[in-house]
Amino acid sequence: MKSWIKKYEPSKIEGIIGQDDAVSQVVDFIKNFKEKKKKALLLHGPSGVGKTISVYAAANKLDLEVFEMNASDFRNKSGVEASLNPVLKQRSLFFRGRIILIDEIDGLSGTKDRGGLQAVAKLIVDSNFPIILTAANPYDNKFSSIRSKAALVQFDPLDYQDVFLILKNICEKESISYDETALKGLSRRCGGDARAAINDLQTLSQHNSSFSRSDLEELDSRNQLESMPQALIKVLKNKEASIALSAFDNVAEDIDQQFLWLDENLPKEYKNPKDLAKAYNYLSRADVFKGRIRRWQHWRFLSYINELITAGVSTAKSERSKEFVKYAPTNRILKIWQANMKYGKRKEISKKVALKTHTSSRRTLQDTIPFLKYMFKDKALAPRLTDEFSLDKDEADWLNSTSR
Repeated sequence: MKSWIKKYEPSKIEGIIGQDDAVSQVVDFIKNFKEKKKKALLLHGPSGVGKTISVYAAANKLDLEVFEMNASDFRNKSGVEASLNPVLKQRSLFFRGRIILIDEIDGLSGTKDRGGLQAVAKLIVDSNFPIILTAANPYDNKFSSIRSKAALVQFDPLDYQDVFLILKNICEKESISYDETALKGLSRRCGGDARAAINDLQTLSQHNSSFSRSDLEELDSRNQLESMPQALIKVLKNKEASIALSAFDNVAEDIDQQFLWLDENLPKEYKNPKDLAKAYNYLSRADVFKGRIRRWQHWRFLSYINELITAGVSTAKSERSKEFVKYAPTNRILKIWQANMKYGKRKEISKKVALKTHTSSRRTLQDTIPFLKYMFKDKALAPRLTDEFSLDKDEADWLNSTSR
């Protein structure tokens, strides 16, 4: 199923709601790039407010090509130069103008990225094409070299009325009946993040083509079905470690359940084998710390676990999947319960048989139970064996079912 975020992504600047001033600045910068003193724009603001789609909408209006790169795709000076130098020198496809979009430069950070931001800053000065960067917080000290060479454009959190208009439009196009008060409530809850609101709407309304007050109330009450999927979006759909770190702060599920949710949904989201292997490596390292807590009661390791299963798993992917994935709770708990019930029933039968045959339960499990299953194939003999070993109906049924 296609994500509604992608399906209803505006292709024209007129479709971008609530960011008129910011969008006009983007268009003006691109149109008059050669006259501008600063050769780059740094778009900043929270997630889901239209930074990236504004660049594409402006490019569509001006008939320009967008060459997009995610900052986390190159980690140091050599990586930046190897990725951007060819693009800055190469002519655009069909001789169209070009915009260089470097998304989420927050991803350039830490000791492995030394020289990365400085290399971007140097390339800005020499570029013949407009360079547009996006970030959540442009005032971080690490962006000082970028700020001096780029004009800053702020994208504010969307007003709930703007988010409401976006959701209302989607409901009408998807033929979803909705309670207006409930839809406005959903718009308020997203904190100005239209992307999060659209994800919630798709998750809550896709089965019955309606959105009511009861659906809105389930955002609070259905922790197992809704809070964890929303937390997983921050980890699996996002590449910013700072956002992923807080993903599980407000969920009811404990560490063990968080592991199970991640284990169940990781393969659905990470299709690249290398990304999946890297994510599971972080998950397994977190499991090592969980074992140390059990053995030594060193609870400070909880912070290490959280960092590995949130920021670690989030940054393991080479790129974000644009497909909509419906996150579901694991069925492993049910399988474990079924296995325990099966083993418990078999163990109880072995005790009863061992008492009658004067052997150990262990020997009975290994030698007698398999033979007893075979004997239960005889419909006339089965009732006599049931009486002889004082088996209850469930135990007799289990032997009968496994003998087939």
